[in-house]
Amino acid sequence: MVCYGERRVDGWAGKERGVAPATRILLGTSNRHKLTELRTILGDVPFIPLGLDDLAHVPDVEETGATFAENAILKATAYARASGLLTLADDSGLEIDALGGEPGVYSARWAGVDTPYSERFRIILERMAQTPPERRTARFRCVIAIARPAGLLTTAEGVLEGMIATEPRGAGGFGYDPIFYLPAYGKTVAELPTEVKNQISHRARAAAQARQQLLDIVRDDEMAPPSL
Repeated sequence: MVCYGERRVDGWAGKERGVAPATRILLGTSNRHKLTELRTILGDVPFIPLGLDDLAHVPDVEETGATFAENAILKATAYARASGLLTLADDSGLEIDALGGEPGVYSARWAGVDTPYSERFRIILERMAQTPPERRTARFRCVIAIARPAGLLTTAEGVLEGMIATEPRGAGGFGYDPIFYLPAYGKTVAELPTEVKNQISHRARAAAQARQQLLDIVRDDEMAPPSL
């Protein structure tokens, strides 16, 4: 049995009385920044979005995959089985070409899970101090997996290309946003207005695909003959 919390998360009530369980979707993260972004980007998809903190007894999922896709699938399928709900989960991170693709799938725990991002920035910028501008290329990558309790349904991927700045700039966003520079905008992601980031980010691009996939799932469910 899935137990729903009573508190309100990002302005949305975790417990909705009188709503059929089939209309709920689990967003497989407890990161409040990701939850806010995903709820905004998914917009009018006809599901009530729950975060992991809205459920009881959902196990931790160890990210043992070698790729973002493998980790997203691990999380989506495990959370779907544990909750009994249609589930969306992502894995995402920063790939820096001059560092051989680091931090990559280890982005969230690179240099130590409890290391503040300000220290991670310092390490990265120190290692890249002699890297010329043309070799400071990098990208944010996000893979979203959608699963039912019975297994994986589909995946979506989004990529945002950019450069590593020479110093952190901006107070918006989260994670590595302050050192990820977008030449077309002349700003780091942390300097972008939220509405712009939510249109162009790697997560936004993956979620736009996932949104259409969810709408297709709703359509297929509505067209499916009733169970006998």
